[in-house]
Amino acid sequence: MEIIIEGILLGLFLAISMGPIFVTLTQASIEKGAFAGLTVGFGVWVSDIIILTISLLTIGRISKVVNGEMFQFWMGLSGAIVLLVFGMILLIKKPELSADKELISIKGFATLFTKGFLINTINPFTFIFWLSVLSTYMIGRKTSTQDLTILLFTIMIMIIVSDTFKVFLAKLIRNKLEYKHLVKISQAAGIGLIIFAGVMLYRVW
Repeated sequence: MEIIIEGILLGLFLAISMGPIFVTLTQASIEKGAFAGLTVGFGVWVSDIIILTISLLTIGRISKVVNGEMFQFWMGLSGAIVLLVFGMILLIKKPELSADKELISIKGFATLFTKGFLINTINPFTFIFWLSVLSTYMIGRKTSTQDLTILLFTIMIMIIVSDTFKVFLAKLIRNKLEYKHLVKISQAAGIGLIIFAGVMLYRVW
């Protein structure tokens, strides 16, 4: 039970720490509907699973790389550029109000998935978080394979649940908004991503 509680707390910590993810999830949900928001979330979750798997398989070697200044600099620089581009697009492009019942095209699905995947993957904090968890429990506390599996599964479930909650909360807000509000929200999201880009760049420069 203790390992589950720790997994819940770590999952919540990661969920509330990912500022750019929150902005992207809610913006997609408000502008295009819940399915769009979940598609962005799916990209984030796949990214987390891939990063977690790589970290598990190569924790000894990758931890030195991730904690190195060069990795954090280039990942931070790449992340800042991606966030800046997405932020500028949101500022320039007018939002399109889509009904939840409308199906997203394959191209639209791929775009939203890629956005979530990229924003999560190019964030150095994602790598540092998963490596910190694995180092603490596998090396520091010598946690058994069973308990480690439960911990990681609980963290991922909490991330998925919290992201889904954000999406449907945004959907409730969306139903009460007019188009002019959507424009302002889209612009605010763009400014938010640009600010996050600046913060990320400041941290690694």
